[in-house]
Amino acid sequence: MTVASLPSSRLKENTLHFLQSTAPRPDLPLFLFLPGMDGTGELFTVQIPRLMDAFEIRCLTIPKTDQSDWETLASKTIDLINIERKANPKREIYLCGESFGGCLALLVGIVAPQWFSRLILVNPASSFKQRPWLRWGSYLTQWLPDWFYPSSVMGLLPFLASLGRIEALERQALLTAMSSLPQEISAWRLELLRSFKPNEFHLRDINIPVLVIASGADRLLPSVLEAQYLTQTLRNAQMVVLPDSGHACLLENDIDLYAIIQAYSPCQDRDELA
Repeated sequence: MTVASLPSSRLKENTLHFLQSTAPRPDLPLFLFLPGMDGTGELFTVQIPRLMDAFEIRCLTIPKTDQSDWETLASKTIDLINIERKANPKREIYLCGESFGGCLALLVGIVAPQWFSRLILVNPASSFKQRPWLRWGSYLTQWLPDWFYPSSVMGLLPFLASLGRIEALERQALLTAMSSLPQEISAWRLELLRSFKPNEFHLRDINIPVLVIASGADRLLPSVLEAQYLTQTLRNAQMVVLPDSGHACLLENDIDLYAIIQAYSPCQDRDELA
């Protein structure tokens, strides 16, 4: 079967695309969410009800077969966002990236900062390089026996999240999302994180408001230290620390991303989002 003859739903599964997470509301700002390493875009559901009155929400989905490098991922994402811009040129766009998606959001922000009203980074995995044990341990992923790989994913759960702060349904969703990533693709995306090192001068060129959200109880990455570095490097950045939250903080029921965005927005933006 050729690509041209694939059913549209099947073709979309194998293509980088945005999930339409809320009903179309062209009168509202567009909120684009770039997901963690699982790439599903399906772990944002806890936050959607709190954001949907103020935004039309789309979640990026990265195919489970995708082995693009950073430049290609950023280019594909920029192309998708540009389609949205051309459809509604005056619309405000908020770009939010979590963990792996935080790295991607930084790259997109470097290329086209003028497109966005706000850049929001949640525990960005740009700090991966600061964990030597994690960096070296990540090399083992590609060598694990097939039968052992699912168990290793389950063993990561206490590092990925503060499990006591997440409901059972969200814990299962996190495990399902991580387990759905093939071992080969998981190894590739870990390699991307090992190699991620944006030019500091390019980061300083991002002049839009940036909100960096860091979990104080992140057992996976030194997110607070990275947030401090980013707020010192980016020209117009604020930092907020969630003292008791784990790495996957957006799955925690008592974390309200919309309230955080409002609280740390410039006065004019705060009035518009109220």
